[in-house]
Amino acid sequence: MTVDFALPDALSANEPPEARGLARDSVRMLVSQGLDVTHRRFTDLPGLLNPGDLVVVNNSATLPAAVRLDRIAVHFSTAREDGTWLVELRRRTSNSTEPYGGGEPHEWLPLPGHAMLRLVERETPRLWRARLDRDVEPYLREYGVPIRYSYVDRDWPIDDYQTVFSTVPGSAEMPSAGRPFTTELVTALVSRGVSLAPITLHTGVASPEKDEPPYAERFAVSASTARLVNLTRQAGGRVIAVGTTVVRALETAAGPDGVVTAASGWTRHIVTPEKGVRAVTGLLTGLHEPRSSHLMMLTAIAGEESLSRSYAEALDGGYLWHEFGDTHLILDK
Repeated sequence: MTVDFALPDALSANEPPEARGLARDSVRMLVSQGLDVTHRRFTDLPGLLNPGDLVVVNNSATLPAAVRLDRIAVHFSTAREDGTWLVELRRRTSNSTEPYGGGEPHEWLPLPGHAMLRLVERETPRLWRARLDRDVEPYLREYGVPIRYSYVDRDWPIDDYQTVFSTVPGSAEMPSAGRPFTTELVTALVSRGVSLAPITLHTGVASPEKDEPPYAERFAVSASTARLVNLTRQAGGRVIAVGTTVVRALETAAGPDGVVTAASGWTRHIVTPEKGVRAVTGLLTGLHEPRSSHLMMLTAIAGEESLSRSYAEALDGGYLWHEFGDTHLILDK
């Protein structure tokens, strides 16, 4: 069971907050703590956390992962160990893209810059395993643009898709929960006695037209981050994950007793209300689409009644969805 609702088009953020006259850290923030829901700004975050709390962030940097041809676009999603990549083919429309069901195994696609992409085989109904005839990341930096969907009506520079924590390139789409952080806000958190620690999880391409469970993604939880998570919980502090990617990484690295150990590789872990969470006690995230697997994760952390009330408040209050939108802080009771 998860929260279901209708999302009006008017509540889709179609540009960065800076283009709306706001600073990065001035977006709205819905705060839910049990059944108590309040309306704040992201700049209020330091005052809502306690000395001794730990904020865990994703340091993955976003790639300009979309390469456009005349009629289709190739979205590069996930690098595999054998040098192939998972890619999605999408049909270009007047200002965006839509799903494209074409392509054949062993078909060659000519890309800009005289590059060639060979489709190897379908990995999922939506994704192909493919091989480019050169190194992918340098190629994307020269010929790629950030992935965007129909609710964003123009291209924005790649810097608009990075967070202040972006140091390890690899995400097809921005780990957007961290976007509102600024150096000034991080300084305020540290000055209050709140610690920060990184994980890495490289996000793949989303499925905006239909709900799909997330597929395997590359992640790494360092020994130092694992130790900070464990020490924080032992001392009674809260572990606040910045984004569902951080929840997925930490819960993958957590044992049945909630103790986190260093881990890396691929995760297929899906957080559900039935499984619950073991390492994370709070979540800072964006607002998620109806029926998405992310809402199952939020239900596992907040509970269905609390999440339903929060989303009703967000809809009534005109909060903005998607990567350039507003935020939601879920705290334990």
